Amino acid sequence: MDDLFAARSQMALSMGFHIIFACIGMVMPFFMATSHYKYLKTKDPLYKELTKAWSRGVAIFFVTGAVSGTMLSFELGLLWPEFMLHAGPIFGMPFSLEGTAFFIEAIFLGFFLYGWGKFNPWFHWWTGVIVGISGLASGILVVAANGWMNSPTGFDFVNGEYLNIDPIAAMFNDAWLTQALHMTLAAFVSTGFAVAGIHAYLLMKGKNLEFHRKAFTIAIVFGAVAAILQPISGDISAKDIAVRQPSKLAAMEAHFETSKRAPLIIGGIPNVEKKEVNYAIEIPGALSFLAHGDFNAEVIGLDQIPEEHHPPVMVTHFAFQIMVGLGMLLVGLSLLYFFSLWKKKSWQFKRWFLWLFVIATPLGFIALEAGWTVTEVGRQPWIIYEIMLTKDAVSPIPGIVYSLIVFTAIFISLAAIVTFLLYRQIKVLPKTLEKYAQESIET
Repeated sequence: MDDLFAARSQMALSMGFHIIFACIGMVMPFFMATSHYKYLKTKDPLYKELTKAWSRGVAIFFVTGAVSGTMLSFELGLLWPEFMLHAGPIFGMPFSLEGTAFFIEAIFLGFFLYGWGKFNPWFHWWTGVIVGISGLASGILVVAANGWMNSPTGFDFVNGEYLNIDPIAAMFNDAWLTQALHMTLAAFVSTGFAVAGIHAYLLMKGKNLEFHRKAFTIAIVFGAVAAILQPISGDISAKDIAVRQPSKLAAMEAHFETSKRAPLIIGGIPNVEKKEVNYAIEIPGALSFLAHGDFNAEVIGLDQIPEEHHPPVMVTHFAFQIMVGLGMLLVGLSLLYFFSLWKKKSWQFKRWFLWLFVIATPLGFIALEAGWTVTEVGRQPWIIYEIMLTKDAVSPIPGIVYSLIVFTAIFISLAAIVTFLLYRQIKVLPKTLEKYAQESIET
């Protein structure tokens, strides 16, 4: 394994783990705050117990996300020193602001966890809301930095030098809004369906039904609304990519030849050597419409991109198909849920209905990982799009493969620890609720 491949593998591994922790840490505080709000309005103690249960999960993912995010920031300097040498002064602002948001989140999470019975109830609720807002801001700021890598602005690149640096323009680059919107919705979809799936499974166990039904409802409403909005965000992103990164769009769609009335490809296996796609379903003109709003518009293919600058087509195409396929499946489940609210409330007590959401538990995160694969692999071979090649940014120090092994062990350990802690929280929950029920009877 050469150092470039090892460095890319380590970043992919680190990002793949961190993004799950980060998304849950961004979204769960909003579930927690919603449950807390319902408790304050209804005085239903089940909502209080639900809020406390979710807050413990928030604390676990906050700590894990902080650790994995810190490791990721160190890796940027260790693995890609040439990149950080030039890019750091340009896009450092969102990273510094992200640090500020992180500290605010940490402070108010402490207030929330230890504020029960000590603060004014509504002030206590607001501390939870601030945890969610600051966590969301933290994620958006990091995405702004990633957007800069896809759409570098805020400087002049003259004779290999980075001049006239404007950090504000760099932060609010052309990609940040579409990426931030798409990523935020993806975080709510993946976390909402994961939490709803867990509580759907616990509902099937037949214990503490009211508690788990309340939790399921809050989680699935957030997840379903985000899932229905996500295709709109995806369409905005596709139109943006078609203009800014035509090579990425071409790889996503395995679009080898520039053409008008370009077909949208569903499925298929790209043959890079023959520059064709086998076993695909084609919808004539649909790619032209989705990319440019015109069925007859010309869509740039890989034939217009120098071959040495082609992204890995197979990986990008399959990741894109997985993301879209699972996304549309979750849209279908979301519509089914809202239909059940409207016409068939009895379905929500059926095992087949709950099983659908149990099966969907990991699908949002699989789609999320696939989406980030499209974003990062589709930008290759550039680390800064059309400015710096990835191979020119990697550390010259040998032995990166050993770093990959160490970081792999660390992230596997983190995943095991988090899984154990969450499992323990779920196992302890029935005893907590039984104690609450007994105290209520005695009262």
